[in-house]
Formats: sequence, C-alpha cells, structure tokens
Amino acid sequence: MTGWSDENTAGSAGEGAVTLLQGTSFCISFANGDMNPERPHGFFYRDTRFISDWSLAVNGRPVEPLEAILYDPYRAVFIGRAERTDGLADSNLLVERRRSLNHGVHEDVTVSNHSREPAACQIQLTVGADFADLFEVKAGLKEITHAQPAQRHTDNLIIASEGLPITARIVVAAEGAEIAGNHISYSVVIPPQQKWTGSFTALPDMDRSRSLDGLNPRQQVHSTLPEERLMEWRRNVPLARMDNKDVEKVLEQSQADLGSLRIFDPDHPGRVVVAAGSPWFMALFGRDSLLTSFMTLPLDPSLALGTLQTLAERQGTEVDPRSEEQPGKILHEVRFGASAGQLLGGDNAYYGSVDATPLFVTLAGELTRWGFWPEVANSLLPAVDKALDWITQYGDIDGDGFVEYARATDKGLLNQGWKDSWDGVNFADGRLASPPIALCEVQGYVYAAYISRALMAQCAGDNELAAHWGSRAADLKTAFNDRFWLEDRGYFAIALDHDKRPVDSCASNMGHCLWSGIVDNDKAPLVARRLMSPEMFCGWGVRTLASDMGAYNPASYHNGSVWPHDNALIAAGLMRYGFMDEATRIALALFNAATQFGGRLPELFCGLDRESYPVPVAYPTSCSPQAWAAAAPVHLMRVLLRFDPCMTHNGLWLAPLIPAELGPLHVTNLPLAGARISVSVADGQTEVDGIPESIELHRKPRKPLADLLDVYASNTGN
Repeated sequence: MTGWSDENTAGSAGEGAVTLLQGTSFCISFANGDMNPERPHGFFYRDTRFISDWSLAVNGRPVEPLEAILYDPYRAVFIGRAERTDGLADSNLLVERRRSLNHGVHEDVTVSNHSREPAACQIQLTVGADFADLFEVKAGLKEITHAQPAQRHTDNLIIASEGLPITARIVVAAEGAEIAGNHISYSVVIPPQQKWTGSFTALPDMDRSRSLDGLNPRQQVHSTLPEERLMEWRRNVPLARMDNKDVEKVLEQSQADLGSLRIFDPDHPGRVVVAAGSPWFMALFGRDSLLTSFMTLPLDPSLALGTLQTLAERQGTEVDPRSEEQPGKILHEVRFGASAGQLLGGDNAYYGSVDATPLFVTLAGELTRWGFWPEVANSLLPAVDKALDWITQYGDIDGDGFVEYARATDKGLLNQGWKDSWDGVNFADGRLASPPIALCEVQGYVYAAYISRALMAQCAGDNELAAHWGSRAADLKTAFNDRFWLEDRGYFAIALDHDKRPVDSCASNMGHCLWSGIVDNDKAPLVARRLMSPEMFCGWGVRTLASDMGAYNPASYHNGSVWPHDNALIAAGLMRYGFMDEATRIALALFNAATQFGGRLPELFCGLDRESYPVPVAYPTSCSPQAWAAAAPVHLMRVLLRFDPCMTHNGLWLAPLIPAELGPLHVTNLPLAGARISVSVADGQTEVDGIPESIELHRKPRKPLADLLDVYASNTGN
C-alpha cells in the first residue's frame, strides 16, 4: 500500500502546469485547463482526487493553449483556440475558460467566433473521477479507480465512489446540457463575431445521507468568501518599499504565497493555520506550520496563535505505536484521504516528529515576547506543560538529558527531524546512522523551549519555576557542547546514534543550534567559519551537507541541496552571535536565487556551485509555493533589521544592517503590541513611527533571552 512516507514519484504535471489553491483544496491542470488522469492532475478535496479527468473538446478536438493567467491563488483564466477541422493554421474560434475554486470547482467556458460566418460547435466536457487517495497519486500509481460509472440525475452528472472506507461523490451541474455517460455536451451555432458561454460547476460531497435533490452545486460553490479573505490579508500585512525592485518583488510574492496557503477552520472561523505546501502538503503539519508562523510573526502574529491553538487541540493523549502518538506530543501531520485511517493507525493524525513538540513550546514563548502573554496564559499554558512533560519523559528515551527518536511502527518515518528522508542522517563516510538518534538541532529547540517556559513563568510571577527551567536549560547547554562538539573537526556532530557515538558528518543542522542559542560563545566562530566554507556555502546558500562528505549529492533531497528556510534560520543564528557579514551574505544569496526563480523561492534547489553554474538549478519535485520557503524572505528581512520585540520587558530592539545592495527601505503596517508601526532605513539612519508610548525603543541588538531572564543555575529564583 502506498504510504504518506513514500517518495514523490508522481512525475511531471507538464510544461506550464497551473495549480489553484483554496484552503485544503487544490487543482492541477495543463496550460489549456485540461486535467489528465495519467498525470498528477485533478481536483483534490480532503486529500482525495474527486476529479481526475476534466477535458474540454470543441468539435471533437482539444483546445490549443495560448496563455494561462493566474489572477489569484484560487482563480485563473485559460486562453486557447479550437483547432480547425480544415487543416488551416489560424482558427477563428477563441476559447476562454475562467476557473475558480471554493468548496468545489466552477468554470465558465466562452467560445468566441471571430469569423464572418456562423460557426457550428459541439462543445464537450469529459469528466472522470477515480477517488484516488492523494498518496496514490503522489506515488505515481496508474489505473487506480475507486469509482462507479457516471450517472445522470436531472441536469447533473454524478460519479460516486466504490470500495472505499469513505463514501464520496462528485456532482457536476451544467444547465441545459446533454449528458451521456461521462460526457457533458452543448451543440450550438455561434453567429459571426458573437460569443457563447456555458458554465460547469463541480461539487464534492461526502454526505451520502443527503439526497441528490438537496444538492445545488451552483449555489454551494459560488461564494465571495475566498476573495474577501484574500483582500483582508492584503490590507493587513506590512508593505515593504525599497530601491531594489527585485527584492521588493520577492517579498510581495512571499506575502501572496503565504496568504494562499492559509487553512481556515470552519469550527473556529477566526482561527487560521498555514498548510505546508502545494501540491502534496495542503494540510496542517506540526514542524512546518510552527516554523512558518514563527518566521512570519512580522506579517501576522495571529497565524502563530491559530497554529498553537489548533495543535493544542490535537495534542497526544495516549500511547499508540500505530500513529506514534504519546501523551503531550505534538502531531506531525493531519490527513483526511481515503486511506489515511489505514496509514495513520486508524486516525487521521500522525505524530512521528521529534521536533514539533519543543518547537511548540518555543513558539509559545516567542508569541509571549510579541505581547500575547494573556492569550498564552489563558488557553495554551496547560498544553505547553504537557509538551514539556513529553520532552522530559517520552522524548528522552534513555534518560541522558537528550531528546531522541526511534520509530514505533514500520510504516512510520525512519528519520523524524526536519531532514526526514530515509538517508537524511549519515556519518562523514556516508554510512547511515542507526536509531535511537539524538539530533543536534533538536537539542537546541529543547534548550529554547526551556528558556521559553522560564520566560512564561517569570510573566506569571513564579520566579521559582523560572529558575527551574533556566537551570535545566543551562545543564542541557553544558552537556550538548560537551557531547556533540567534534574538537578535531571544529564543528558539531549532526547527531548521536544508538550507541551515543557522534554522527560526524558536517551538516547545516548546526546552524539551527546558533539560532536557538545553545552553542557556547567560544565555539560559535568555528561553526560560522565552517558554515561559510566553500564545502558548505555554494554561493546561493548553505548546503544541507558539505561537499566533502561521503553522502554528498547536490541534487539530493537532504544531502547537499539548499533549503531556503534552513538558510534563513542559519542567517538568524549567525546574526545572533554577531557574525553580521556572514548573515548578510546568506540573505543576499537567497534573494538573488529567488530572483532567478521568478521571485518565488521553491522548497529546495540543487546545491551546485554558483561559480560553475550561473543560475540556481531547480530540484524536480520541489513544492512551490511552499510555506517555510515563502516565509524565508520575511524572516531574512527581520534578521537584517535586527527587529526584536520583547513586550515582557516593554522593549523593541532595533538595529538595522541593511546592505547597500538593497538600498533605502521603508516598511509600513508592521504589527506590534496591538499597534501598527513604520520603519524607515536610509543613509545609515533609522526612523520609527507609531510605536506605543509604553514601549521603549532600544537602538541596539537584543541580548539573548537567557541573559535577559537571568535564570541560569546560579539563580536562586528570589
């Protein structure tokens, strides 16, 4: 059976393929608007392909694509022309397909006759549904169908599922059309220089108790809600203006992509989370959603709050090896497809992530610093403490103070950090590490989680508890720098294996350790030097694995590629330890790469050297748009601005280091403690407008949070 953990072998969607997104639904087609079941095409709803074939023909011939225009993430127009039947080149019939997603698919087809004679046209839409699980499509499995033959009911074409643990059907409405089998047809004569328009509306339905007469696809699919949500997003996010228009475009694209990847909870209308990425990960992911909302705090802090609240509701409550659920654990992903229950231990959630739980606590601490302490205290603190219980009990399998992982089911992920491919953790000679595995960056996340809980305790006036978690953080930091440091190499091991041996490959993970602050100050210069070495830094970013390692492959998923989110966190870590030139170099490299990709950073790209290859080389199955890749430019701008609010200390630390290549910068509508502020940086001068009087502006870098708290082991808590 195909599993959620399988590699992506779906193949190409075709040149010029178009993807539309709306919530957890998405639609992939050729450039002419057709969806082909032999390709990873279709309309997907709740991780199931409700439409696998959606092909338009005019007079028995397919429409020739001319242009596809994406107006918004959820709507596009496909312009083409009908092929002539007399063999001549230019057609007089122009075809326009206006498609939009909401709860389903709506498409207006307009055929324009640009000749001086009437045009007799047979316009036919072929509809197919296989109800394949998203993972069956992702795995490239062919000739899968879970569908009954198409039926007609009044003006609707109905295709229902068969032999699945879920019941599903797709209802396609086309008023006044002829329906035969899975074909919907119109026979029309279009006068000279005139147009004909017909409409098709497809509605997915998973409630078989509802009668077909009660379904009204046109009414249920038509809605202004997607447009209203998008307009509200555009009004509320900050606006950045700078002399460098390429970078300005990158930031605008990031904001647009993040807006398109949002998921709205119908049970909690005001709660929003971010899906991991298009097309295969339009779902809630623990690690991805947490890191993305962390990096996008300057855009919309409510994303972080919604993510924390949603994950808290699905926090583990029992031990279940099938789904790897444990009390207090934060989930890895949520799925709703036909086979999700079989794949995920009878439920639609899988918990095989070692880092989502400490990142959950860390984000709650960060949100507290941004002025959301009342919300954290009132609704999230119990979940935070349950997460910490998981870290100190279930997460630390052998009680050595480090958090490690080993999958509990052979259907689970072999590796459960962010490099979760089967070969993502290896020794310098290329050998794979054996679990239980304690990853270096996870110890950094746990350190940050302990510091964050200390901050929350201090906010509550509980100095004794603050000292407790500060002491645990200090002990972990000491042990980490002792056990993970490779003195003869000058860098941190990526992990400890099942025998507690350092896994000695040189990987980008140690950059996350800088970000978390767990690295001793005397080791940070060596880490920075290694990260920026020719073996690690390819010119477009830091590679996931150094080129002198045994498993290095610049075109692999995790062993030599470049991941934008990875680099954004590394840049933040370098800036934290005072390596300003190195952080700026990474930021400029990623902005340059984004420009080469048309303004949008993909999930990852190949780690080929920039001196040999003047453009970044795409990774073939990279998600785009992808959440934390879209968040990376936003976070990089925060890094360059050195924008660090700490409302628990009533301060904003701001000390911009905007390189000359970006020119003057003006940012408006930045959210801060219920206010909206503006920041202008030009000619070495910084101006801030709109800052509340209760907040003190510090024109210098913020000290590490642990220093501000002063809750290390030597602190008595008094």
